[in-house]
Amino acid sequence: MKHLFERILGGHAAAREAPAADDEGYFATQFMERPEAVRATSAWTARALGVGAHALAPEEGMPLLNQAWGADHFFAALMPAEREQVGRVLEFVTVPAGRELIHQDEKGDYALIILSGVVAVDRVQPTGERARLAEAREGDVVGEMSLLDAGARFASCLTLTPCRLAVLTGQALDDMAIDDPRIGMALTYSMARRLSLRTRQLSARLGALLASQGPTPR
Repeated sequence: MKHLFERILGGHAAAREAPAADDEGYFATQFMERPEAVRATSAWTARALGVGAHALAPEEGMPLLNQAWGADHFFAALMPAEREQVGRVLEFVTVPAGRELIHQDEKGDYALIILSGVVAVDRVQPTGERARLAEAREGDVVGEMSLLDAGARFASCLTLTPCRLAVLTGQALDDMAIDDPRIGMALTYSMARRLSLRTRQLSARLGALLASQGPTPR
């Protein structure tokens, strides 16, 4: 993280030196090697068409974002003008129920903030069965893990109800980190905090499951 912040606060010229063709910038191969066995990049533009997403006016999306993230420490610390700037880099959409927003094992170049509705987070098993890891609701973020580390998606995400979402692409986050470091770091910290909390919850669930099964036979 130290090197990331040094690069963010460095110069625009240094930060904008040409990344690899499939690179999304900061959260990419200069920080960790990308796994070999991942699918091709699935940009949000293509996925939006596939899931039947419809544009939501920023005038409607921003109040929903302020409501969903109003209690977030980092987002709440932003000035009104800075929040408006965040709204300008996000894409607000509506998506019907039963649409897969994120596919497991693909490379991730966007994260989704849930403004309303419910999204299932499932781990697809080798048999094809889906193990439910969580259900994301208002204020939750899905897809942030791959956005931050440029790795493959850990799980698939399916809308269980009609949803309103805010889309943050890797390119938008990179540009924000360069042009408005304070806002870029606020978004990054907010997503990292949610990722940490969800990881702790999942670890607790796994620990309880293993404990209920008793000691492993030797």
